[in-house]
Amino acid sequence: MNRLIFPQKNTRMIRFNVLILMVFLLVSCKNDAEKVPSRVFSEVTVETIFQDSLLSIRAIELLADKSLAFAANNNTFGLYNVNDNTWMTSKQHHDTLKLQFRAVAHTTTDFFMLSVENPALLYKTGDSGQMELVYKEVHNKVFYDAMQFWNDQEGLAIGDPTDDCLSIIITRDGGQTWNKIACDKLPKIKDGEAAFAASNTNISIIGDHTWIATGGKASRVFYSADKGQTWRVFETPIVQGLPTTGMYSIAFYDEKNGFAIGGDYTKPEANQANKIKTTDGGKTWKLVAQNQQPGYSSCVQFFPNSHAEKLLAVGSGIDYSDDGGFHWKRLSNEPFHTIRFLNDSVAYAAGNGRISKLIFK
Repeated sequence: MNRLIFPQKNTRMIRFNVLILMVFLLVSCKNDAEKVPSRVFSEVTVETIFQDSLLSIRAIELLADKSLAFAANNNTFGLYNVNDNTWMTSKQHHDTLKLQFRAVAHTTTDFFMLSVENPALLYKTGDSGQMELVYKEVHNKVFYDAMQFWNDQEGLAIGDPTDDCLSIIITRDGGQTWNKIACDKLPKIKDGEAAFAASNTNISIIGDHTWIATGGKASRVFYSADKGQTWRVFETPIVQGLPTTGMYSIAFYDEKNGFAIGGDYTKPEANQANKIKTTDGGKTWKLVAQNQQPGYSSCVQFFPNSHAEKLLAVGSGIDYSDDGGFHWKRLSNEPFHTIRFLNDSVAYAAGNGRISKLIFK
């Protein structure tokens, strides 16, 4: 029996807030175009807003400036109301399975969460606020890593290969139905190439453009210019060759400027060949900040309105760059798995047992 994600009035609140978010993003884009000088930060305040020692939280989604959603292990997901600092949490049950969610996404009307392992279960919320199962995949190799939407109708989720290509499922009807792309429509993977479900950030979308970061024994960038209709693949110089190496996170600021980060989570201090950047839309990548901190990182994101100059990375700590990733400064040793920005000086971060608010100064 499915359980309600939130009461119906809160579902309406989510939808209203997402509309506000769309307006906010449009305003942000306008401000960015005006080239307003961005602030330079030297410190961060970490304020924990949610704690549960049983959870490992690797997927958060900013629905609007009034709500933050997450999904995690132990069948658990929830919503944070920024205005009154309250949380609503629930559990999604499917038979007796212990579900682990590492991918979430949203449209104007719905919230989505996707479990990682066999069987892969993708849920969406509808008018009543109840979670509905809209996609199920049964395979002994199934393992989904990340999910994003291009718009309210079209979105994708990606996962490890079950055959000789990445697993990519796409919706064109607002998430009601999902279809897996056949391997003859995708580039072939290399031996030992997969992806990491570390932070729900190995997909980056700008307009119709999509970049997917793989890792493992091979670590490449899969690229589509037409919302998943056709695909190309580009090599990268990031560390690779072992099942634990490669890109763990990728972010694009615009159609040209992107950054990817990773390393080897079994060697968190290793900082050689784990940070790469592109200025040509992902066709070519170069190593930056060689032998400099940060080491292994699970998530990287651009600061909003930063002209592709300011980046934040999390993993074993919180690291900051204000020159496009060439140099970094450690702001905090507090570990997190993933981050999402509320605005150009506030972000939310999630990790083992907690979600925190990061305020940059």
